[in-house]
Amino acid sequence: MKFVSMKSRGGDYLVVVGNVAWLRTHENGQTQVGIVGSTPILVAGTIEETAAAILAG
Repeated sequence: MKFVSMKSRGGDYLVVVGNVAWLRTHENGQTQVGIVGSTPILVAGTIEETAAAILAG
């Protein structure tokens, strides 16, 4: 299982890379990350930055 650290304005997340279902641009330079079997999380950074972090995971 590969984890990736994602920064959020309310705290940080460790996300299992294989459970990321989708990414969506959100307001104020944030990105929504869809998680399989869960509700989306809101992380700091653009969709490109978030995708790069996941791929580097």
